[in-house]
Amino acid sequence: MLRYFFLFLWGLSALRAVAAEPLSDAVRSVKKVYVFPIREEIMPSVVRLTDKCLREAERQGADFVVIDMNTYGGLVDAADSVRTRILNFARPVYLFVNNQAASAGALIALAADSVWMRDGASMGAATVVGQDGTAMPDKYQSFMRGMMRATAEAHGKVPDVTGGDTVWRWHRDPLVAEAMVDPSVVVPGLVDSTKVLTFSANEAVKWHFAEGKASSVEQLLAEAGVTDYEIYEYQPTGVDKLLGFLTNPAFQGVMIMLIIGGIYFELQTPGLGFPSIVAVVGTLLYFAPLYLEGMLANWELIVFIVGIILIVLEIFVTPGFGVLGILGIIAVVLGLTFAMIDSDLLRYVTTGEVALGYVFRPLGVVIISVAGSLLLCFWLGKRFLTGHSRLRDRVVLTSSMSVGDGYVSRATDRGLVGRKGVTATALRPAGKVLLDEEMYEAAGENGLFIPGNRIVTIVRDEGGVLYCREIE
Repeated sequence: MLRYFFLFLWGLSALRAVAAEPLSDAVRSVKKVYVFPIREEIMPSVVRLTDKCLREAERQGADFVVIDMNTYGGLVDAADSVRTRILNFARPVYLFVNNQAASAGALIALAADSVWMRDGASMGAATVVGQDGTAMPDKYQSFMRGMMRATAEAHGKVPDVTGGDTVWRWHRDPLVAEAMVDPSVVVPGLVDSTKVLTFSANEAVKWHFAEGKASSVEQLLAEAGVTDYEIYEYQPTGVDKLLGFLTNPAFQGVMIMLIIGGIYFELQTPGLGFPSIVAVVGTLLYFAPLYLEGMLANWELIVFIVGIILIVLEIFVTPGFGVLGILGIIAVVLGLTFAMIDSDLLRYVTTGEVALGYVFRPLGVVIISVAGSLLLCFWLGKRFLTGHSRLRDRVVLTSSMSVGDGYVSRATDRGLVGRKGVTATALRPAGKVLLDEEMYEAAGENGLFIPGNRIVTIVRDEGGVLYCREIE
């Protein structure tokens, strides 16, 4: 009987495994279409979105992927990463130009197996420009021309029947692709040597850079001959929405205030308590979402931690506030700032492809948050540590120990100045001295070293410590 039970469980697990596998094209009649949008600047975030969506489409066994695009361009490297993933994807990728596929967007559009454009849409103008709109040096243009040409060539040639004769033509003409980048490229009947090429929807269809026109994804699928399908449209998951909220600059500013406030109040109180917990929670909620989003580099977290260590050393080890403290503050600010910046974009700031404001905005958020936190800490510290309120009585120890109640820390005048004793331990400069068979805390006068078992005279009695001078 037990054997049949285990056979039943094995059969049930096998059925589950089969059900989890995507059905083959021969078995499944309903096609699965996965749709995701690219409606922003082509930045590393678009690369991460493309990676995620293509992996999910593959996991779901999608038969087709449709990219709904509307972009004015972005970074060439990011566009190259997206187009490479599209070219290497095993299933057909259709691209719907839902208004614009300009500059870097045109490179991504060329990578798709088929392109449809909305009436009034345009595609092209792929010259590499800086933030001021001027063309970058020729090495950038050469790289972009090469990618556009190689992407067009990747689709190979197709037969074309003209006048009863069959000829082979490029599916997408590499020379036309280059003309989208370089105004010196001449395509007879299309563009002269003074203009960068930008296609309208009708022109793109005529020159075989688009398969047709469509007003929606559904019409695109109908034009492509895809029938009996179900569409899965990418929607941010609950985790995506939570990460989006946690990486919002306003929320990050609050976390910075918690970090700074927690550190400040922890330094005002002995031991580790609630302020430490607040600082740790603020740190985790600040850095963890950035790490999960792929924006945080290890060196940024290390710089932040080193900054905290330097500040602690300045406060507890070295007197006053000097180089270590200043370096610590700078390191903390830099760590918090660069954590908010997508590290992949930093190298584009020096070339002018990304505006310097991209760095200044996070720096402004950090500085404002740190300053606001310190001001709030000073106000709260004055109100709850020295002021009077019901909340202060609940969170601060306000009881006092007065001399009248019998509480004394030490005798105010022990009458020991001028007397002689013997050092029970070496004074380095602190130690013990034996006086009238009683042991006292002692220290060398002016911090001088006094070996053990030496006769000393007491020159001062302050703070419960006997300050001694060796008798020669």
